[in-house]
Amino acid sequence: MSAAPRQALVIGASRGLGLVLADELAGRGWHVIATARRPGGELQARADAHDGRLEPETLEMNSPSQLAALRERLTGRRLDLLFVNAAIDRGNLPIGDVPTDMFTEVMITNALSPLRTLETLRDLVAPGGTVAVMSSEQGSITLNTEDGHELYKASKAALNQLMRSYATRHGADGQTKLLIDPGHNRTRLGGPDATLAPHESIPPVADVIEAQAGAPGLQFLDRHGEPVPW
Repeated sequence: MSAAPRQALVIGASRGLGLVLADELAGRGWHVIATARRPGGELQARADAHDGRLEPETLEMNSPSQLAALRERLTGRRLDLLFVNAAIDRGNLPIGDVPTDMFTEVMITNALSPLRTLETLRDLVAPGGTVAVMSSEQGSITLNTEDGHELYKASKAALNQLMRSYATRHGADGQTKLLIDPGHNRTRLGGPDATLAPHESIPPVADVIEAQAGAPGLQFLDRHGEPVPW
C-alpha cells in the first residue's frame, strides 16, 4: 500500500512564483491546496492538468475574515507544508517621498498579512511539518549596500523580523521554519530584466523545502539552501 501524498498549502498562487511552486509540488506528487484572490485563471488551468493533485481555493490574504473562513473550510486537514508567497512593490521612491497610504499598503501585504496567515493556519501543520514564507535578499540589512526600492526592502526586513519573533514564540512546536530568497525573477514584481525565470528558480526552492523538512529552528536560505545574512 503506497503512502499518502504529502499535503501542502500555498498561499498566493495566482501567478508567478507561487503558481510555479504549486505546480512544481503537485508534479512531485504532493497534494497541493493553492489560493488565489479570484477563482479561475492560470491556477485553475494548472489544477485541471494535475488530475486532482492541485486544489484551488479563494483567498484575499489581507482580509482577516477570509483567512478565518479558509481556516474553517480546512478543518480536519493536516499539512506537511504551509507556504506563504505574497509581495507587492509600489515603485522606486526615496522613503521621504512615499505616501502614507502606500507605506501602509506595502507593509500590510508584505509583512503583517503573511504572519497573520501563519498564526491563523499554523495549527493545521503537523508536528515536524514546515511553515515557510517567501522573502528576499532585499530584506537583508547586511546586504543593503545599493540604493533603491527602499519601501520594498523595509517591508521584507520587517517580514524577516516578524518571522524571527514568530519562531521565538513558537519555538517548541516542532515545526521547521523557513524564510526563502528565490533570487531575482522575471515576474510582475521582479520586472522583465531579472536574471531568472520562475521555472528556473522554483525547482531548487522545492528541493530546499524538501531537504529542510524536520530541521529545527528558523533559517533564512537562498534557493540553493545557503544561508542569507540577516
